[in-house]
Amino acid sequence: MKNSVLSIIFLLLTLTTLGQDKSKTLLTIDGEKITIEDFKRVYEKNLDAIDNEESKDVTKNLELFINYKLKVKEAYQIKLDTLPSYKREIETYRNQLSAPYLQDTTFIEDLVKELYVRTKNEVKAKHILVRIPKDATPKDTLIAYQKITDIRNRIINGEDFEEVAFVASEDNSAKDDPKSGRKGNKGNLGYFSAFDMVSEFEDSAYKTKVGEVSEPFRTQFGYHILKVDAKRPSLGEIQVAHILVSDTTAIGKKKIDELYAKLQNNGNFEELVKQYSDDGNTKQSGGKLRKFRKGKMLKPIEDAGFSLKNVGEYAVPVKTRFGWHIIKLVGKYPVKPFNELKNELTNKIKRSSRMQLSEIAVINKLKATYSIKENEEAKKILDRKNIRAIPKDSLQNVILKINDKELTQESFINFIRNRRHKPVYLLFDMFKNDEILSYYKENLVNTEPEYAYTLKEYEDGLLLFELMQQKIWNASSKDTLGLKNYFEANRNKYPSKELKNNKGEVMNDYQNFLEKNWIADLRKKSKINIKKRELKKLIKFYEKK
Repeated sequence: MKNSVLSIIFLLLTLTTLGQDKSKTLLTIDGEKITIEDFKRVYEKNLDAIDNEESKDVTKNLELFINYKLKVKEAYQIKLDTLPSYKREIETYRNQLSAPYLQDTTFIEDLVKELYVRTKNEVKAKHILVRIPKDATPKDTLIAYQKITDIRNRIINGEDFEEVAFVASEDNSAKDDPKSGRKGNKGNLGYFSAFDMVSEFEDSAYKTKVGEVSEPFRTQFGYHILKVDAKRPSLGEIQVAHILVSDTTAIGKKKIDELYAKLQNNGNFEELVKQYSDDGNTKQSGGKLRKFRKGKMLKPIEDAGFSLKNVGEYAVPVKTRFGWHIIKLVGKYPVKPFNELKNELTNKIKRSSRMQLSEIAVINKLKATYSIKENEEAKKILDRKNIRAIPKDSLQNVILKINDKELTQESFINFIRNRRHKPVYLLFDMFKNDEILSYYKENLVNTEPEYAYTLKEYEDGLLLFELMQQKIWNASSKDTLGLKNYFEANRNKYPSKELKNNKGEVMNDYQNFLEKNWIADLRKKSKINIKKRELKKLIKFYEKK
């Protein structure tokens, strides 16, 4: 019984009372108008799920529709929509349903195309960083910006970028490390491509011409400038296998040369890996390493791998800090065509911070549409050091207004109470953006019909499930006497004369019996008026199809 009712619930989940004003009324229930459009939306959506002509009967489907409406009406009357569990479930679903509306699909599509172009091309750049504290004030930010601007001016006026980076950059990798003996990279980052850097850095690198120094730009780390040294088409990825001899002494060199000689005398690479390689992680896979592209592997291995033209070829031994290697080319993987890479790029965007750019694009569009007013007098609390300790009764002035929605200082303090990682003025911008999106989400039912329909379907369906749980399923399972009496009255319907031998079937029939009586009671309590003329027109309409 429970499963069959669930099927009916989801079959009728397309129910909505949000019909168009111009639609004619098909019926009324206690004065509530239900339009032809309401019924047609349900009926036509369910036609594909109906596998026989009898079940497609318009009149029968209208009766099911009425029963559904009566049940949902009952659920609202006994206030099932006020249950905490219901509210939580609806809020979760509302967030899921609204998520696509909070992204700018055109923006994302354009971004995917742009990132594909970047995937096909690599940039070689160097940079200088001036860090900004996480809790920086506007004054701190201005000081950092002025510092990076002065550094850029030194380079524009003729000083060598790398020498300035070595002295002035706050990226520790630019300087020598006396403890480890590591040489500083003087800001050099080598070649990189899409998704290798934070988005702001990547954007600046691809937009700056070869040989030029960028304007200062900000990332989560601070202010940067960069100089682009070269750009080239991507070489794609390769996969190599290796034989490793970890001994870096002359003995190790002798051993790797002997293995190389064996290969030249038609030795089997995979067998030599199993017998002699010191890389335990790759022994069983023929020495295979993960795929990589330029700049993503130890340079000697990378250079050896990319120097090989044909799959199956191997290079002369090379040395890294891990030992001696013989590199064999296993596969070449050029950048895939756009259509093959599109979904992968889209998913990468969704998992990255770039998705916030899409949300920002939506917010900017909303800002241009909405009337947004900030109360500068009320905003003076942002200058108070003890802002989070201000008494509640002193926080009742409106600080922000979005169309007709007013937000008090208290709303802002609640927003920032546990957010202490950023300056208050930045938190206000976050608060404003958050409230703009909240206002948009709250009004989606008025601006997006499909969203409104779908949300209403889910709300009513969830209420009906809870109602059936209370009225039928739980009631029947607890009413052992009622079940027994029903069995005694209908004993001839069942093959066994013992209830325990027919309990599943009897329980299903008893639940149907209870539901039938319950619906009859609901119909008695309600005034249902079907517009027969409109129903006849509707029947003829579907007979012609």
